[in-house]
Amino acid sequence: MTDGDRTLTRRETLRAAVALGGSTGLAACLDLEGQPTEAGGTDRGTDRPAGTESEAELPSRQHAWNEFSRTDEHGNPVPARHHVLLLADYVGDGPVDDGDRTQAENAFRELEETYRWESDGLLFTVGYSPAYFDRYDEPLSESVDLPQPAALAPFEDPSFDTPDLLVHLASDRASAVLEAKQALFGELETANGSEVTETIDGTVELVDRRTGFIGAGLPAEHDDVDGVPDGAVPEDAPLFMGFKSGFRQNQATEDSVTIAEGPFAGGTTQHLSLLRTELDQWYNQDSREQRVAKMFSATHAAETLVEGVGDNLGDSSLVAETGVADRVEDDAFEKGVVGHAQKLARARDEGGDPRLLRRDFATVDDGQTGVHFLSLQEGIMDFIRTRNAMNGDDVANVGGVGTKNNNGILQYVTTVRRGNYLLPPRSKRSFPRPS
Repeated sequence: MTDGDRTLTRRETLRAAVALGGSTGLAACLDLEGQPTEAGGTDRGTDRPAGTESEAELPSRQHAWNEFSRTDEHGNPVPARHHVLLLADYVGDGPVDDGDRTQAENAFRELEETYRWESDGLLFTVGYSPAYFDRYDEPLSESVDLPQPAALAPFEDPSFDTPDLLVHLASDRASAVLEAKQALFGELETANGSEVTETIDGTVELVDRRTGFIGAGLPAEHDDVDGVPDGAVPEDAPLFMGFKSGFRQNQATEDSVTIAEGPFAGGTTQHLSLLRTELDQWYNQDSREQRVAKMFSATHAAETLVEGVGDNLGDSSLVAETGVADRVEDDAFEKGVVGHAQKLARARDEGGDPRLLRRDFATVDDGQTGVHFLSLQEGIMDFIRTRNAMNGDDVANVGGVGTKNNNGILQYVTTVRRGNYLLPPRSKRSFPRPS
């Protein structure tokens, strides 16, 4: 693939193919990965894992991904590199028909039989919005905290996602997320060498398709997108703002975000926001020291705790170890800046543990940089508490900190869309009843 007079690198081509989607995008991915297309082509590579045939090998939780993902040298789970989000509506009126429920489960089960349940194969979840449960006469179980999405700051004006369901596909292989989408919707006859016999075609209507990526080098390869200063994104940054995230000590565990009681015990809730990033301001207005102070804390900047993108930090951003969460107001008054991670640490639970398990990733959908911020938590109120801490209302207009300026990264991100979902346990993932 080419972009004007420039030949795209292999990674750029894979990312572009995922964004493009369809048969053209899939063919490009399969060609680069040495896999066959339905129309023929190269021989199948021997390193692409086959599916998980035995259900006993699969976790009961849809969100059980960490055990099946790679880890870095510090023990941090490494997220899958390529992601596709599929938002869809059920085609019927009122409660879902049992036949459609069975059809969906057969399709999801066939995906598991087609791709190994791991980041090198395919990981996926199926979530349901409050709008989905509104089609039933009985209310959603009180054991589930799933409010309608809402604006969470005076300066926000997001649109709200209301489709019935959200399917999140993730893989280190670009071809897998493209092929899985087409297999689900009956657009292919074979996937990963297996015949496609079960689909959700006819039960749902696709409303939107969103794509993204995360991993060292991927954002830097897209500095040609509008609003990204040329060469500003570090070559080894996994996200556009230039720093590593997802430190193990700063993430909730899969156990802690799991619903403990009620008909959806073993499930979790999912929040999805689309955040647009202002990278021209981030890289051209601020120095490296200022960016570290705003992303982490003034202490991190003054003591040069963050080297490069932050790999040296190991499995923690050091917000707990440095005690900066207790100095937010003092830093606002004395330093004129408070850090994003510093503020978020104040939202931890009574035991001092994070409330959210983040699985977000970068995007250039619609030709603009951004983040599909995806978090898992036991209840949506945990997300709201964390977002309120990010807003930093208590330090706005203290010292040199404003409502957004010098108030973490608020000046550089805009919430465009927002949605809330229930991820049932795997046994109830196909058009669940409310209780």
